[in-house]
Amino acid sequence: MEHLPTTEFLASSPQRVLIDVRSPGEYTHGHIPGARNIPLFTDAERAQVGTAYKQQGKEIALMLGLKLVGPKLESFVREARKLAPERQLAVHCWRGGQRSQSMAWLFRQGGFDVVTLNGGYKYYRRHILSAFEQQQLPLIVIGGQTGSGKTKVLHALQHLGEQIIDLEALAHHKGSAFGAIGEQPQPTVEQFENDLHQALGQLDPARPVWIENESRSIGRVFIPDGFWKQMKAAPLFNIEIPFSARIENLVQDYVGYSAQELEAAFLKIDQKLGGQNLRIALDALQANDYVTAAGVALRYYDKTYRFGLENNPSPDIRMLPFESGNPEQIAQACLQEQRAGKSGNPIPLEPRIITT
Repeated sequence: MEHLPTTEFLASSPQRVLIDVRSPGEYTHGHIPGARNIPLFTDAERAQVGTAYKQQGKEIALMLGLKLVGPKLESFVREARKLAPERQLAVHCWRGGQRSQSMAWLFRQGGFDVVTLNGGYKYYRRHILSAFEQQQLPLIVIGGQTGSGKTKVLHALQHLGEQIIDLEALAHHKGSAFGAIGEQPQPTVEQFENDLHQALGQLDPARPVWIENESRSIGRVFIPDGFWKQMKAAPLFNIEIPFSARIENLVQDYVGYSAQELEAAFLKIDQKLGGQNLRIALDALQANDYVTAAGVALRYYDKTYRFGLENNPSPDIRMLPFESGNPEQIAQACLQEQRAGKSGNPIPLEPRIITT
């Protein structure tokens, strides 16, 4: 029986289909990206076996487990055949113990070539958290006030052939009180870390990696400490576009959503906005005046951003003002700025208007 360390186990995909045999609840809380769930026990069954083990001992728990699993053995093999017609599987549970070994044995009897994960998902988690601390990437952070179109610039850089990490896409959140609007439910913190690790593993560490400036928390998830430290030590390209262009960006982003969703977002920051500004924003939404409502939001977030910029620990902050908000032209200018700095050409320390 072949037990693989984490790095080799992960590298076995896509040749092998990853099978997570933990309970549905464990899988939902966090799983290896791309893994499929064939649970040995349901959540309720796992709780039953665990209680039996604690109260009555290993032998009683084993017999209960066999009783619960016996009728399901055929369905396990059928499901595996659907997921892996080539009969190549990589199986794991929580600790690489009884659950994965039992299922690996069953799948082998069903004609599959199977490897298992040494130490299970527990060792996988240890591996990725260590990787966030150890992996060093040449990050470049795109910053700017709310409405600057940073995400659009990021994807314009990707279209130019640059490497990016879209943290907001991974988090399913745009990072403000309005960030959940139009997004899928957020992953757990654990799953966000798993997904981020996978995304980082697909990058070339010898080439620049562009990333958007974020707070440590993005909605309900958090950027891992090791990666957060790298972000704060990376060069920051702070783009600035006219206020009117930022208003236009916000209106384009949110005009399709209901007034009720937008009102709920404003109410999340009501105490910070103040009663008068909140009333102006809510009245504007009722009148379909998205421009006025966006202006209220921007003035609030501008104060927060200025404070963050003044306290940003980056050793290399470059102020890049633009005459318009065209993301493709801004991306080109950022790329030129990065290449000029890399070549050793002098980078102006004072802000200067870049015509787009």
